[in-house]
Amino acid sequence: MRNALLLAIALACAPAAAQNYPARPVRVIVAAQTGGPDLVARIVAAQLQAQLGQPFVVENQGGANGIVGATTVAKAAPDGYTLLVYSSGFVINPSVHKSLPYDTEKDFTPVTNLVSNLGMFLAVATALPPKTVQELVAYGKQPNVHLAYSTPGVGNTWHLAMELFNSMTGLTMTHIPYKGGGPATAALAAGEVQVMFASPAPIMGHYKGGKVRVLAFTGGKRHPSAPEVPTMAEAGLPQYLHDGGWFGMFAPANTPSDVVEKIAAEVRKAVQVPEVRERLTKLGVEPVADSPADFKRFVSAEIKAYAEQVRLAGVKPE
Repeated sequence: MRNALLLAIALACAPAAAQNYPARPVRVIVAAQTGGPDLVARIVAAQLQAQLGQPFVVENQGGANGIVGATTVAKAAPDGYTLLVYSSGFVINPSVHKSLPYDTEKDFTPVTNLVSNLGMFLAVATALPPKTVQELVAYGKQPNVHLAYSTPGVGNTWHLAMELFNSMTGLTMTHIPYKGGGPATAALAAGEVQVMFASPAPIMGHYKGGKVRVLAFTGGKRHPSAPEVPTMAEAGLPQYLHDGGWFGMFAPANTPSDVVEKIAAEVRKAVQVPEVRERLTKLGVEPVADSPADFKRFVSAEIKAYAEQVRLAGVKPE
């Protein structure tokens, strides 16, 4: 009888944290400067604020391919008031860094996968002569041509995409890392670099504005936001397929499960709002908003999958 009473009390108290959540502003750390994760985080955060009646304050902490922002969240109190929005660079870092200031699987609680990128665009500066993938490969192999490409840092999906492209085509390009997708795409638009692979969200505005030329898309079919752009298979590289990664939300380890479930449920509700969904799809991303359990399984699988991509790309841990 006593055990039954204790169990009843425990069950009654268990949802208390979620019932009162959030009772104060929530800090959303984006582990990048301007770019895809930042744009998605701000759209979702604004809707969460409208739904829950508390500010969801987005704070950019770029640097070291997201490690700076992730470290802040790993050390934060596990109460649901500090959240992380990070790209799939989160699951690549263990394979490209000899050591990290946190444990990728033990120091975080996966909340939900916000969006999928579907694929990436191969883009070049408008001043560059090539107008097709095959022309780019031929141009890059000329002895007097030296090409540089930009990324948001070492070991992210953009970096891996280019290194895989180099290994398949026999090209050698100089890697210039920036502190986020926004600065990296701006560098291409300004002609500081000549080539890049980029997620749809940060590159789309530059492309639509005529500031960069897009040669191909790495997904299995053409991107709905740019149906005129061929896939890599259509452009002559049928063996090249890259899903473009994702942007997910995490909490510190040991955050109460009922709070985590509530956040995930509210995100799911948020991305179903027509205006929110429209804004996300215009960025070229596809809302996901899966459950914490599903996202946790996905993250574990992605760590293994990207480790193999890192090996194939020949990227050495630093």
